[in-house]
Amino acid sequence: MLFPLCHDSETGTIMDFIDPVLYIAEKLYAVCDEVKANKKRCRRLVQRVSALVELVNAVKRNGLGKNPELVQRGLRELKDTLESAEKVVKKYASSRCLKRIVKAFDLGEEFGSLNERLNDAAQLLSLALQVEQREQMERVFKEDKRRKEDEDDRRCDCDELQNLLQSLADNNENTKVSVDAVHVKVEQTQKDVQDIKGILETLKRPSLHLQDIREIRPEELTYDLPIEPIMKCDNSELFKGEYNKFTVAIKKYAYPVNTSPQQVRCIFNKEVETMKRFESPHILRMFGICVQNENGPKPTYLIVMEFCEKGNLRQVLDSPSKLPWDRKIHICLDAAQGLYRLHQSEEKFKVHGCITSCKFLVAAGYRVKLGGFELAKTEISLKNSKQRGSSLKIYISPQQLQDINHQYDKACEIYSFGIVLWEIATRQVPFKDCNSTSSIYRKVCEEKTMEPLPPDCPRQLKDLINACRSFEPFQRPSAGVLVDKLRTLAQQYDED
Repeated sequence: MLFPLCHDSETGTIMDFIDPVLYIAEKLYAVCDEVKANKKRCRRLVQRVSALVELVNAVKRNGLGKNPELVQRGLRELKDTLESAEKVVKKYASSRCLKRIVKAFDLGEEFGSLNERLNDAAQLLSLALQVEQREQMERVFKEDKRRKEDEDDRRCDCDELQNLLQSLADNNENTKVSVDAVHVKVEQTQKDVQDIKGILETLKRPSLHLQDIREIRPEELTYDLPIEPIMKCDNSELFKGEYNKFTVAIKKYAYPVNTSPQQVRCIFNKEVETMKRFESPHILRMFGICVQNENGPKPTYLIVMEFCEKGNLRQVLDSPSKLPWDRKIHICLDAAQGLYRLHQSEEKFKVHGCITSCKFLVAAGYRVKLGGFELAKTEISLKNSKQRGSSLKIYISPQQLQDINHQYDKACEIYSFGIVLWEIATRQVPFKDCNSTSSIYRKVCEEKTMEPLPPDCPRQLKDLINACRSFEPFQRPSAGVLVDKLRTLAQQYDED
């Protein structure tokens, strides 16, 4: 059965999305034919876009199906994703400048979220397909198959890039004397060689995200000496240490707990498989748990995680560090990609539950990672039940302020994330003059106040932050749309 595309008065509106999607796809194919690095991932991207183009053509012929609003949303979001993908791939299409090749290594991780966004579009657009067509599309985007393909492509591209960088480094070492008369050129060449060598060393190291999440033996951990905590909370202390040649943060609980090692292991083992689904460069990496003095009267429990040298995002915003708009935009993008990975997990309605600026950790190079939810059940089993939680009222959505029984969902979480984006843009503390829930309620629910953004805030960023803080949930964008928009904005600043 065919469904009409739309009434004549609406046809132009729908075609305004379909035709640009097809046009951008053709441009993407052409760019991918010219890439010099990450060829396998670029070609895989083309393969998946081609499958989506067939789907879009089917929608063009047959109509929007029984869920026209969702299919229209899929078309809109696919257009944004393809525009973003084209700009990403363009950066691999030239080897004339060493910086582009060096940059290519950093950009490789963007393929992960691009492929996730294409998968989102496939799910929405397939609502307009007949059953047999839908099954064919599901085979192309089947998660297990897709993840294996992506990992194989990543390894192949990494090996090829390593060989290319080594060749470039050797060539530039050999030509330094011939360009000695041009002093500035020599300095730049030497810097390029050092950049390439640094990346080659990074490529040769074991990958952080290939480490298993497991129980760690006490003798596998090394603490810095003297053993001083780098942070103290009511229920735990945080130490800097080393595990498997990685610098790690080690959370040690500061009081005896009644939970037995067997109970903790049972909960931990159940959570490990769930945690593997969240693996991403933008989510804080968990290495596992460790039980010390297991046979003694008071065993000690440790949670071992990735170390982020700059602390949490709130600490960075309070610091004297310079944060120009291009850096702020990249911080926003990293944070959005962490939230998106969580929202798109196999647990379809997975939410963080407590998004604040303190839940984002900042590593070297101002790379931001979402934390604060890993091994949540394991950690709850270790926590003192009398622990007092901190007030999070400034991040509460209007719907939850109005109704304490309102179900916490992704729209609520996007509102909280909008407050975090406002913090990044302003570096200020939100609602700092409100010292009670009632005053927050009055500002947010009655006056519908949005705290102002700086006058020099880029317009696109301002629009996104305000959309996240919209009073009505349906006006807030999804985490995927945020990633598309922020990536495009970041690319514009990189080009400038």
